[in-house]
Order: sequence, then C-alpha cells, then structure tokens
Amino acid sequence: MLLPVTEMLSENEAIDLLGADQAAEVFIGAQMAALQAVLDASESIARGAEVMAGAVRSGGSLVYVAAGSSGLMALADACELPGTFGIPANRIQIHMPGGVPVDGRMPGDTEDDVGAAGTAMRAVKDGDVVIVLSASGSTPFAIAVAERARAKGAVVIAIANNPGTKLLELGDIPICLVTPPEVIAGSTRLGAGTAQKAALNLMSSQMGIALGHVFRGQMVNVVADNRKLVGRATGIISGIAGVSRDAAKAALTVAKGDTKASILVATGMTVEQANQLLFRHKGQLGPCLMTIQPNQNTTV
Repeated sequence: MLLPVTEMLSENEAIDLLGADQAAEVFIGAQMAALQAVLDASESIARGAEVMAGAVRSGGSLVYVAAGSSGLMALADACELPGTFGIPANRIQIHMPGGVPVDGRMPGDTEDDVGAAGTAMRAVKDGDVVIVLSASGSTPFAIAVAERARAKGAVVIAIANNPGTKLLELGDIPICLVTPPEVIAGSTRLGAGTAQKAALNLMSSQMGIALGHVFRGQMVNVVADNRKLVGRATGIISGIAGVSRDAAKAALTVAKGDTKASILVATGMTVEQANQLLFRHKGQLGPCLMTIQPNQNTTV
C-alpha cells in the first residue's frame, strides 16, 4: 500500500548522517519547498479569506479545529486575531481534542476521538466558518468535525497536505498544501507545519485587509493594550492623520483606544462622528478619510 506523502521517506540522504551545515541546508530547503506549496494554493487561500471576512461582517464566528501539531498552528493564528485586527475574542473558538495543552503533554490518541467532534461543534451554527486542519487529511477527529460542521450549515475550510484525502473532500473550500516528504519522516511539525502556519497567516491577513483593518500597510484596528502597542498606534495615527504624536496620543485617549476612530478624531471629528462615519463605510478607513474637507480642523 502506497504511503501518504507526509509519511514517506525523504529523497535526501538521512539527515542524521549529515554534518551540521549540510543538514541545515537540507532543512531550510525543505522549508522553502513548504512555502512553495502555499503559493501554489494561493487561489484557494484567497477564497478562504473571503468567507472568513464575510462571517465576521455578519456576526458569525471563526472556529479553528485540529489535533496535534496542526492544532498548535491553528492556535497560534487564532490567538493573534484579536490583538492584530481587533476581532472580538468571543467570536473566535479554538478546539483541540483533549483540550489546548498547558504544558508539554499532548496525547496522540485524542486525534482518534470522534466523539469529541460533537462537543467541539456543539455551538457552531449557520454563518460560522470552521477551519479544520490535518496534515494527513485523514485524522478521525478532523473528519468528524468537518462532517458535523457541514450538517450545521457552517462553511468548512479544510486544510491538508495530502491530495485526494477525505478531509479535503468534505471542505467547502479545500486547501491542499502539497509538501514533500518530511526531512524527518512523518514529523509534520516541520514542512507540513510550516505550510499550514504560512497558509493560516496569509488567509487571516487577507481577511483583515478585506475587513478594512489594514490601511497603507498598517494595522489600523490594532488593540493598543500595552506600552509598545500604544506607541505603535500613536505612530499610525500621527502618520495617517498628519498630526503630532502628542495630538495622536490625545486622540487615542479620547477614542478609548480605538485606532481607526482615533485617526478620524485627530482630523477634528468627535468620537460620535467618527464612529458614525466608520459605520457608514463598513469600517473602511479610506472612504472615511476621503469625505474629510481639506480645511477641516486637524487639532484635538
């Protein structure tokens, strides 16, 4: 029986027989090949970003589900969405069979627990997007989740590294990241994991752009909840509104940390006017700024 690609032996010489420098070259080459797999799937990734943005706009949730290393990739992407793009944390769910690990233990048998899929999908509803990952594409837990999510009317984005697998068949948006055999056979935290992490980063970043949370390459919906991010938000406001950093920081205070609203406040608007304008333009800062008269007061 032919092994899936993620379980095959690499065509490279056994990594443990190489010197450190040569081994590093092989590892890096494998990572580059993993990123090429992401590029090859860019069209499907863009479609995934569109449905994610649609779910956020309509009040739906983003539900990340995976076991093992794939679960850790999903966890990293999901947990960064509130801080980077201001996506409300209560609109994001993360499910790993056996729970999110709090130490180094991550039991392998939980990925066979199809019963846990029902628990994970209990609150999922029509309008949600469920992002399911499995390097093999055949993980029982992941497949059961995809089946239950579809039955509940959710859109399923299925990400796997082996083509023609059950999980991809169940996906409304299948994303196949065809990575070569792992340098350490079967260790999908390496090439497959890199491809999954990059694909998730790309998809969620494109979602953020579609939602209007990126303007001129900057995170205009960043949550400024520490000193570093207050400084970053102040710089963003200052640069876009064309005001001093002191005026930008004052606007940020008036708008209670809302970076988009702060930019408009820094041009002379009240917070209420800023929020109304953002609502009218569906959170898109560019059209809001185009409505501002050149002679409008630019002090706070």
